[in-house]
Amino acid sequence: MKKNILQKVFGAIMMLGLILSCTAQKETVAISEEEKAVFTSEDDAQVEIKDEETEYEIIIIEPGFYQWLQSIARPEGYYSQHFLENRNQLLVINWNQRVLQPQRFNPNLYQLQIDYDPNIDYGYDVNYKLYNYFIYFQRKYNQRLGPFLPRI
Repeated sequence: MKKNILQKVFGAIMMLGLILSCTAQKETVAISEEEKAVFTSEDDAQVEIKDEETEYEIIIIEPGFYQWLQSIARPEGYYSQHFLENRNQLLVINWNQRVLQPQRFNPNLYQLQIDYDPNIDYGYDVNYKLYNYFIYFQRKYNQRLGPFLPRI
């Protein structure tokens, strides 16, 4: 009888532990008032991401991104090109997976795939602006494209 009760108590404790481990709290990113103001701005200046030498180009038309890039983002040179390339590769993969799953992810947020080949040197400027767009996007729309928090 005692063995049966101990098994039930042990089972209940294990179940509780399993439930608690599955409901881990999500980490959130603190957003400053200045950043919130940029997110709600109607500044519609487009950002061209291009490298004259390699002839690669991305045009981002996202209200507030240009202002965010100029005022909130880390300055050019803060990250190494190697860091940016590694992060962009991971973020592009996750982005493209979401584009292909419109029933699961908001198709208004994830509209077009990004053609990013890790074997091509796109240059620092392209990688810097693409990476910062991913950070901006994740922070503005409360998304998570990778295993790390989108910090600035």
